[in-house]
Amino acid sequence: MSAVFSREGFRELRSTWAMLAVAIVAAVALGVGGKLYLEHDKRQRASSGEKLRQAQARLEAARRERDNLNESADIFRALVARGLLQGERRLDMVELLNGLRARYQLFALDYEISPQRPLPLAGGQVFPAVDVLASRVKLRMRALHEGDVIGVVEGLSASRQGFFPLDRCNMRRVEVPASDALQARVEAECAFEWITLKEKNAGRPG
Repeated sequence: MSAVFSREGFRELRSTWAMLAVAIVAAVALGVGGKLYLEHDKRQRASSGEKLRQAQARLEAARRERDNLNESADIFRALVARGLLQGERRLDMVELLNGLRARYQLFALDYEISPQRPLPLAGGQVFPAVDVLASRVKLRMRALHEGDVIGVVEGLSASRQGFFPLDRCNMRRVEVPASDALQARVEAECAFEWITLKEKNAGRPG
């Protein structure tokens, strides 16, 4: 045993010790390298998963945008069909109101149409191609019964002169003697917004 661990014995086993040291270093390097590789692979998989989620989110956003565009196109066509792009034609509006007064045999129909103005939209939304404009329309009616007032409101809403969302309509009964069948029995005050669209490049040279 003493001969093995003498100076000469160490010299004879020097190559063996070197191989052992190299093997230990290699084992440590493999262990550290394997750990680093696993961590890198984990990060890569996490990054790939995040990229996949982002790609899926972009795809879903593109689908929603496509659907919104299709829906917007349908809405735009419906608005054009309703006459919103033809602008305000006040003489036609006067004729429409006079026609409704005659159809529902109103005792009185007074109207007031305010000057046209830009219509503020919720959230300050604007459209790149069109301006949204509105005029306030106030009606004062005297009718035989409530159904005549409702008929005028529905007739105005169904017209193709524009879009007429009803803001308010107040009706009250008028007391008259029972023998006076042809007296107005309902008074109403209603307010609408007459909404039309105007192309931003309308009137500009091509």
